[in-house]
Amino acid sequence: MSRPLQLYFVQSASEVHQLPSASAEVAIVGRSNVGKSSLINALANRKKLAKVSNTPGRTRLLNLFQLEKSDGTVMDLPGYGYASVGRQMSQSWRTMIETYLLERENLTKVIVLVDGLVGPTKLDIQMLDWLHHNELPYEVVATKHDKVKASTLVKRKKELAAKCGLKTSEVLWVSARKGLNLAELRSRIARWLA
Repeated sequence: MSRPLQLYFVQSASEVHQLPSASAEVAIVGRSNVGKSSLINALANRKKLAKVSNTPGRTRLLNLFQLEKSDGTVMDLPGYGYASVGRQMSQSWRTMIETYLLERENLTKVIVLVDGLVGPTKLDIQMLDWLHHNELPYEVVATKHDKVKASTLVKRKKELAAKCGLKTSEVLWVSARKGLNLAELRSRIARWLA
């Protein structure tokens, strides 16, 4: 097992200009209930670093974490696509996310989490298209590998990658619960923050 990322919480903010500067930053984005907080906790091997909720849409601010002994930071962005929040709240989250992604200096990679069990939603595809259009560097990571039936896994991996416009080998599959490929993702994040 690889060494956990030594992350600690820095601050929450509603606007990008409220955040401290960073030498390099990796942002994690995905729809509500894709497992962003669980993944951050698993990467750091800490249960309560990022708040996990059974209710989607709980992350409502830009939540910044710093890598110990480094100026590199990891950003947990609010989830998109949570239907139970009002239209005005949903639009304000979208504006916050897009403004952050366009204005954050030293953003080296955007990790787009896609639910491996559900597959990419219309909103996931819109996010990927938006990132591509704005020439932002991103990587797709499929979550919940452990919840996909073994008999359908190969087919699901091909379908998910194709819907994202990628080759199967270009999507990293992870499981926060089982620890699958966390070492690889930690290694990539450390490289992007170097």
